[in-house]
Amino acid sequence: MSAHAPRLAFGVALVGALCAGCVTQRSADIRVNLAPSADLSSYSTFGFPEQTGTDRGGYSTIVTDYFKAAVTEQMKMRGYRYVDENPSLLVNFYANVRERTEVRSRPGGPAASSYYGYRLGLYDTWPLYDQNVDTISYPIGTANIDVVDAAKKQLVWEGVAQGRLHDADMDNPREAISSAVTQLFAKFPGRASAVDATASTAPR
Repeated sequence: MSAHAPRLAFGVALVGALCAGCVTQRSADIRVNLAPSADLSSYSTFGFPEQTGTDRGGYSTIVTDYFKAAVTEQMKMRGYRYVDENPSLLVNFYANVRERTEVRSRPGGPAASSYYGYRLGLYDTWPLYDQNVDTISYPIGTANIDVVDAAKKQLVWEGVAQGRLHDADMDNPREAISSAVTQLFAKFPGRASAVDATASTAPR
């Protein structure tokens, strides 16, 4: 097994969980930003930067391949043509996970009118019962897709998916990433003005 294999496996599992969490939880947040002067119909071709946000240590990961395949499908659906050289748009992507900590106050006793109200009149807690606060930590995942004007080297559109991560089946990271990318591109307002299907090539 190569020295890169453990890191690669970790990256696939992490991003698979990230994307699954981002798109399946009701609390997930998807937001987009479009440059005020951007005219996405003025572009016809797209490609990827030499090193994307999900590449590690100068080499491409399986996660990068999954993102590229999903992005290529979505961009072609909107009439953009993939090219190896001099694309008018570059599409980059990134994902990470961070811990969030919340401090939650609990009701003051069985007479409380909220959650612990079901105890009212039935029984009380023991002396010195801990009824102050709970500290809860959980992972939050974020995935970004950046669409960049290649000539100007300027961001023209950004899509961000964020959500709480849960223990989930990570056996199919390709499917999870595809789902995340699809939901982000549902907010993408651009469509190419012309399509030259005969010149289309698949990304390497």
